[in-house]
Amino acid sequence: MPIIEYNIVFFFLFRCMQDDDDQKMQIMRKAFQMFDTTKSGFIETLKISTILNTMGQLFDDAELQNLIDETDPEASGKVNFDGFCRIAAHFLEEEDSEAMQEELKEAFRLYDREGNGYITTQTLREILAALDDKLGPEDLDGIIAEIDTDGSGTVDFDEFMEMMTGE
Repeated sequence: MPIIEYNIVFFFLFRCMQDDDDQKMQIMRKAFQMFDTTKSGFIETLKISTILNTMGQLFDDAELQNLIDETDPEASGKVNFDGFCRIAAHFLEEEDSEAMQEELKEAFRLYDREGNGYITTQTLREILAALDDKLGPEDLDGIIAEIDTDGSGTVDFDEFMEMMTGE
């Protein structure tokens, strides 16, 4: 399989990994429990940055503090698991979204060999057929029609991004 096909397969796998909310929830629960040493169901808000660092998440201190203030309006200095999840999910989603967009830009550039800012629907048809050999001509026509809504015969990055992310 050529390197370009590997890249597209990687993006589909990346997208599937992002949808694994159960796995994310388990990671957040374990991280929360590590810092809930008294098993009270609460952690100190001061520990949230440490937890995010432990999870390998990048964050802006001011943005984190704003989220903590929203989640702990009484300034008790503690949040429960749900509050922690709201804060942590903000950074998880942001990183996933940014990483996916960068990866998709790279994949798009690989297919936009001339640098025109688009790929042809014929190229997209070949990519999709290589990814799923069960797709017949009618299936491919339907997918292409859904993506190339203006009928231009080309797919720009925004259309490509929408196809890959469903957004």
